Amino acid sequence: MWLRYIFHNLAGIPIINPQYIQAFLLNQWLYHFGSKKMNVSNKSAIIFAPHQDDETFGCGGLIALKTQLKVPVAIVFMTDGQRSHLHTPWIKPPDNLIETRRQEAITALEILGVRQSAIHFLNLVDGTLNILTKEQNQNIIKRLVDFLQIYQPEEVYVPHQKDNHTDHESTYKLVKFAIEQSKMQIKLLQYPIWMFWESPLFIKIKPRDLTNAYRLEIQSVMERKKQAISAYKSQSSILPASFVKGFMKKSYEIFFLDSWSK
Repeated sequence: MWLRYIFHNLAGIPIINPQYIQAFLLNQWLYHFGSKKMNVSNKSAIIFAPHQDDETFGCGGLIALKTQLKVPVAIVFMTDGQRSHLHTPWIKPPDNLIETRRQEAITALEILGVRQSAIHFLNLVDGTLNILTKEQNQNIIKRLVDFLQIYQPEEVYVPHQKDNHTDHESTYKLVKFAIEQSKMQIKLLQYPIWMFWESPLFIKIKPRDLTNAYRLEIQSVMERKKQAISAYKSQSSILPASFVKGFMKKSYEIFFLDSWSK
């Protein structure tokens, strides 16, 4: 039955989607063989997301489970998301895309149980986190340290360090520097978004990058995660349908414990 998920239709003709095959097979391997079971903890957390929707795709189930337990969860968005339609110029973005994505994020996170006062937008320019000046980097790291000191999280979640998107990988580096500067003892976990999708897997991703994997069962909050994903209407027409479907159907989320925080 799973074969129907690796095809997409083009004018009614089923076409094999190799990216989805790669993502599907690797997820299956991680779920059945390459990961340990992870239980949701009662530890406070901050999720750092490069763009509005990354937090829901990668951690939506985790967020819903924690807020269900009344565990404090804060979200920090690094960029303003203004360039999401850059690679689909034939699709007209909504007017005032930055504000649209901001409101979508607030709606999605409300569905997942996060109060608006715990949602923060740094509004850095989308697509520029890897080309910041030294001074800009230092200023951003200082702001991230401030968030860590204010919220005192016991867990921090960031995109995987090899997530095949410059903003995602730069978010990992910036947050890691901030944790080091804060001198706080924090458990750092990485969540994958694009790493199984966009590149020939073992050219960039090495076996060591797939170690310390944990799987969190989210079946009980799947409907809330689906609703939260659906709140990002501005992104629904530009993201690959199979990519979105993969997150909609997975009853688990994968996290990688950063070796630095062990």
